[in-house]
Amino acid sequence: MSDYFFLGAEKNSSNADFIDSIESYANSNKTLIYILDRPLTDNKYSYSYNNALILLSSKKKITIINCDHKNNDSYDDFVEDVIEDLSSISDKYQYKSVIGRSRHWRANLLETDLSITEIKDIPTLLQTVKLSDDLESKKVDLMISLFIGSINDINRVKDNVPTNLLDKVKQKIQLFDSDQTRFIYKNPEKKNIKIQGLSGTGKTELLLHKLKDLYIKEPNAKIIFTCHNKILAHTIRRRIPEFFNFMKVEQQIEWKDRLWCIHSWGSGKDRDSGVYSYICNYYQIPFNSYSNAMSFDKACKIAIEDIKEKYGNEIPPAFTYIFIDESQDFDDDFFILCDLATEKNLYIAGDIFQSIFDENIMSSIEPDFLLSKCYRTDSRTLMFAHALGMGLFEANKLRWLEEKEWKDCGYNVRIEGSNYYLSREPLKRFEDLDDDFESIRIVEFETSIPNKIIDIISEIISENKTVKPDDIGIIFLDNSRSIYDNADILELEIQNNFKWEVNKAYESKEKEDGKVLISNRNNVKGLEFPFVICITNRISDGSSYRNSLYTMLTRSFIKSYFLVKGGERSGLTDKMTEGLQYIIDHKEMLIHEPTDDEKINIQTRFNYIKQRKSHYDVMMDIFDELSIEIKYRNKLLDMVKNTGLIEADKKVLIRFVNNNKEFL
Repeated sequence: MSDYFFLGAEKNSSNADFIDSIESYANSNKTLIYILDRPLTDNKYSYSYNNALILLSSKKKITIINCDHKNNDSYDDFVEDVIEDLSSISDKYQYKSVIGRSRHWRANLLETDLSITEIKDIPTLLQTVKLSDDLESKKVDLMISLFIGSINDINRVKDNVPTNLLDKVKQKIQLFDSDQTRFIYKNPEKKNIKIQGLSGTGKTELLLHKLKDLYIKEPNAKIIFTCHNKILAHTIRRRIPEFFNFMKVEQQIEWKDRLWCIHSWGSGKDRDSGVYSYICNYYQIPFNSYSNAMSFDKACKIAIEDIKEKYGNEIPPAFTYIFIDESQDFDDDFFILCDLATEKNLYIAGDIFQSIFDENIMSSIEPDFLLSKCYRTDSRTLMFAHALGMGLFEANKLRWLEEKEWKDCGYNVRIEGSNYYLSREPLKRFEDLDDDFESIRIVEFETSIPNKIIDIISEIISENKTVKPDDIGIIFLDNSRSIYDNADILELEIQNNFKWEVNKAYESKEKEDGKVLISNRNNVKGLEFPFVICITNRISDGSSYRNSLYTMLTRSFIKSYFLVKGGERSGLTDKMTEGLQYIIDHKEMLIHEPTDDEKINIQTRFNYIKQRKSHYDVMMDIFDELSIEIKYRNKLLDMVKNTGLIEADKKVLIRFVNNNKEFL
């Protein structure tokens, strides 16, 4: 499939050569181009004349081409119908306040006097319809978003052309790329659709668009949206009505009748509390609760066996569609169970890099849609986050990918001897900005953490006059009690210095408007901020820590500050700082391929990580060792998780259990 070209029209003898030429141009010049025969935003738009093409590309006029010059009257009617329908969509999403009425833009932003036989070549055509005015280019991008359904919040985009960095990025018009557009509008050719992409590639947003599309098209469909994490499920359940309202969906959401947004497990007492609990209730099979001997994977396996034994090959579907977000958090048995319970399609979205320590980042996944372009984070920040997560600047690398795997993750790869030069395509979000802006900085601190963070916030405010409290996310990466003490101090300092309110996400479990977010690393999935401040006392080698390091640094869409305590024990090395400087200077990452012996050592360490006892098993050993009664174990497990001690070593966990068991 083409990375830069989307075709939403039927090929025929009169347009095939032109379409092939425009696709070739788009890919060779890395220019996103759409060819449509109607607006995609709503299924109600269709036209009797089917020999015209609509060419859409950023900073180019909306170009409508007649492919049959003998039918000029029908073509003229087609043009008028497109203009009328686009005006209707513009009015629906309140774009008229920015782009104006059609009489204002059709003269300057629309090209209709073109016959396909008159087009000599693609470069000449695109040069002819090129726009040079920034405000007109912005209006065209908004019009393209109406054609393809990539609706932007008009209150965010506004009608002016911003002059400062923060507002330029905030107001950047987001357009679906070719892969995203295909996912939303092309009918699936198989039952299970797998979407894989890096953090920031828009997976959840795409699922919401597809969900909306199916909810409108199929009024009798039963649809469930799920993920492993309760907090994320709660966040998405709140987002769905907001998204539906934003997309002007006229149908009322019928919760627990047509639509569910719940986490994966649930309770045996409440059918609608989880996917597993609903399935057990629907098929009238035993529900297995979480216990010492019952993991979620095991519960799913038992449910699969029970359903097959009860129904054989005639399993009635519980749902029409199931959407699974953050699929990397699940084992295969959950997908098999969902497949059994789904009538039409199962949409599975995950981050190919979220678990850097997956044995095969790509080969075992084989996604139907690979979203390799990150639209949130500047490529320099993303490269450095990947390098830190995988230990690529360290003598003993933690992970290594071969050439194809790097390419699957969206990298351009150049190999010279043992040197790998890895780069990424520039993002549309930053294309109009001076590329010398600082997107990532390492900050070593010796003084108190709150004081250093206050200094950074002061710098952010001085450089960005329009910054708001909720533009800043502060994330503590370590699992220790001290982070909560620092958060309490920091809350007071922020209130005293800036008169801003603070949202402690580990307590509120959500992002709150108008407040600076402070969190441990467990409560920021799916969130993004213009500015992120990540704090750690020491860069450790734990797989979960390194995954979090990558994920948290890529929460920003302007700048990430990586705060590391100074000193020899910090884990920060000269190679890391030199590696970052190389990325900044050359806009690419230079890493050295390990020798065959080093690759064996990496695999050995990797196998050790995989074979280590899980946090659950470690806790069970501790409970047995300390003779903790069965009825208290789940409470203690939740306390450990909520306190952020999942990565702590056994001695710390024993001390925690001893300190808290008396309160149970």
